[in-house]
Amino acid sequence: MTTVKSSPTLLDALAERGQTRPRPWGWLAAGIWLFYLAQPLQQMVKHSHSVERVVGIGALLLFALCYLSFFVWIRQVGLKAGQLPVLQRLAYLGVMLILTLAMVPAAGQTALTALVYITAVGMMALQLPVAVAVTLVLLGGAELAMRLVPGWTEDSSYGFAIFLGALAVFGMQRAIQRSVELAVAREDFAELAVQEERNRFARDLHDILGHSLTVITVKAELAQRLIAANPDRAASEVADVEQLARSALADVRAAVAGYRELSLAGELVAAHAALQAADIRAELPNTVDEVPEEYRELFAWVVREGVTNVIRHSGAKKCTIRLNADQIEVLDDGKGPGPGGGASGHGLIGLRERADQAGASLSVGKSPDDGFRLAVRVVP
Repeated sequence: MTTVKSSPTLLDALAERGQTRPRPWGWLAAGIWLFYLAQPLQQMVKHSHSVERVVGIGALLLFALCYLSFFVWIRQVGLKAGQLPVLQRLAYLGVMLILTLAMVPAAGQTALTALVYITAVGMMALQLPVAVAVTLVLLGGAELAMRLVPGWTEDSSYGFAIFLGALAVFGMQRAIQRSVELAVAREDFAELAVQEERNRFARDLHDILGHSLTVITVKAELAQRLIAANPDRAASEVADVEQLARSALADVRAAVAGYRELSLAGELVAAHAALQAADIRAELPNTVDEVPEEYRELFAWVVREGVTNVIRHSGAKKCTIRLNADQIEVLDDGKGPGPGGGASGHGLIGLRERADQAGASLSVGKSPDDGFRLAVRVVP
């Protein structure tokens, strides 16, 4: 059974959720918040001393670069960097703090805006007790500076912004951790379901074969003893052994057939759950009534194989399944067929064999959304 460890930092939580591919431009979402630095930038532009103005603007640009670089690193390298020493993380925050202090001569009190960004990065990169300590130091430092630095005024908005920034990142960390735990729970449920099905099938085979093989063994031993003394009775016992063996074989075949039989409606329900877990929007039919009974098992195999390929290989955001009386299509908006047309793989080979046996044709190609299309059509 899969276990999930407690994630003391947002980086660790993202690492546990590392199977989810990060969006390549997701760091821009963090960059949007840099517009709050417009206030200190405006103050610097108005500053009379040219050297202090140049130093302040340069420090602000480097600060913004450090902030954005942190999120780029999270999405590329940081997902696997859970072992990064705490001192290195603190040093990164120290560099951002030094740049903030470099803004003060030109930006004045408005440079305190940068402390909100340092708080957010600290809450992401550090364990909660250390992050809270850093947040309190920054909050206390801002409040003291407003009271002690000549010309500065008391403004509660800076402290309130620092507090809200820390609280927002803390909430994000908890949300990601809950999603990790939910994904692990789903995996555990799936593993338990598979194990239960294996146990059920093992019990069925034991019940089917246990009695029959025991009786066959007893009658075979009896026939062996009677061959010389009573040939007619021995022949009768051998005939019984043959009949029992045929009966046991028929029971095993029936059990295996029942084990492999699929339900189209059940596969659609399972496909919806699997696509939802993979964060892929699903557009599925609400009913299978128009599909003839004799085609439903084949179409169910198409749903299983098609959705599996969408989740594993396509990189899609949407999956659509279309049904009618003689055709099923599985379409996505992912990267589309490979150089060989996308018709390789054991799953598709097996599906083509099933389609041939049912008198149907299988086709693969590009979907209208430039993704992958898998279709099976029953030949009249």
